Amino acid sequence: MSVLIPCIIAGGAGTRLWPVSREAMPKPFMRLADGISLLQKTFLRASTLPGVERVLTVTNREVVFRTQDEYRQVDSQRVALDFILEPFGRNTAPAIAAAALHCARVHGEDSVLLVLPADHLIEDQAAFATAVEQARQLAGQGWLTTFGLQPTRAETGFGYIEQGQPLGDGAYQVERFVEKPDATTAQAYLQGGRHLWNAGMFCLRVDTLLHELQLHAPDILQSVTHCLAQSETKQGSTGLQVELDAQSFEQVADISIDYALMEPSTQVAVLPCDMGWSDIGCWEAVRELRPADALGNHCNGETVLHDVSNCYIDSPRRLVGAVGLDNLIVIDTPDALLIADAARSQEVKLIAQQLKRQGHDAYRLHRSVNRPWGLYTVLEEGARFKIKRIMVRPGESLSLQMHHHRSEHWIVVSGMACVTNGEEEFLLDTNESTFIKPGRTHRLTNPGVIDLVMIEVQSGEYLGEDDIVRFTDIYGRAPAAAIG
Repeated sequence: MSVLIPCIIAGGAGTRLWPVSREAMPKPFMRLADGISLLQKTFLRASTLPGVERVLTVTNREVVFRTQDEYRQVDSQRVALDFILEPFGRNTAPAIAAAALHCARVHGEDSVLLVLPADHLIEDQAAFATAVEQARQLAGQGWLTTFGLQPTRAETGFGYIEQGQPLGDGAYQVERFVEKPDATTAQAYLQGGRHLWNAGMFCLRVDTLLHELQLHAPDILQSVTHCLAQSETKQGSTGLQVELDAQSFEQVADISIDYALMEPSTQVAVLPCDMGWSDIGCWEAVRELRPADALGNHCNGETVLHDVSNCYIDSPRRLVGAVGLDNLIVIDTPDALLIADAARSQEVKLIAQQLKRQGHDAYRLHRSVNRPWGLYTVLEEGARFKIKRIMVRPGESLSLQMHHHRSEHWIVVSGMACVTNGEEEFLLDTNESTFIKPGRTHRLTNPGVIDLVMIEVQSGEYLGEDDIVRFTDIYGRAPAAAIG
């Protein structure tokens, strides 16, 4: 049988789950009550399917190191890890086209792509594996196969798929795709029994996919083909890594696979499924994953409640006291607090959009920010100063860099630091420090076997993360608006 390549599509900012989901740490990285992230759950679901030896991930180049870390935490290198790295988002049609062209080149045009969003939850792994096998058979017959979920309520937040002629073995030809309906239409769909939720998951034989793209979206196929020809492919420690060329990728149309291909094609089949699926699209959906107390409250963290009912309170670091509340969402993070009517949790995205328009850091970053070498946390900042806690993993190194507008004072809290400061290179032990003047080349490396933890005090007229010039970097990063 043709090789099956699960393809995890990890895009989007998950703005309806702000302030936990942010642009630089989006929804797939959000951990659920069991401590496992949505991305990790998707990866485990894909990598443990029978016969799977490689998993392909299409994601933004800025989060690839965090993605690799997430995979390592739940997998002992059972499968090879290939990546297609986007310089910026261009929706699902270009991502899937790039994945198909990559698989055609590496695995042959008879290979089968299993396209999975990185941020969905599926609770019934056995039902999922059964559905994948059925979809794989349909893909082998030349169908662009999508998974349709049996609706359990009149949902207005999902797209729908209308079933057409039966194809046998429980599958149907797709009659049409339907946009998110109003409440009356959604209720009619639920009662009629012919409409399924569109999960955005697909099983596609590569040659069929490329043929249908050539028929219905030739511009997408041509522009992505051109982009891949300009892009660099590297052999990494875990698998292949394709870094899409930014200049040519910018010319690719920003369009979903539904609009570009699935709606105009007549070769689309839908497989009705019941696998405990949720897209975890808003805080109301997250609330449903936790057991409620006798008053309907779902709480994570320390709370003191009086006359409070039907509320979701997530505050793992700070005590929350509440009086006389009903049906509210309260999400507390170190730098942002969300309070919302649970019935309007879909509108949280408006807060995130407003922050983005204002250029506010809380849209893009958390106080703690992951980097290839470790993590930094902003402890305090004010006029002309910023204090950070920096953790560097054993054997890792920040880039050789320089800042124009700020000085830095480094104090080692634990571990050992190897410091380059101008022309000097020396070791710093616990409780030792160094001072770096503006304009001086410097680097921080952890030569030890335990985490290096240090406090960095920045001082200067400008403390933005874009005041950095990189000279050399072991992670192959170009100069960017980011520390390290």
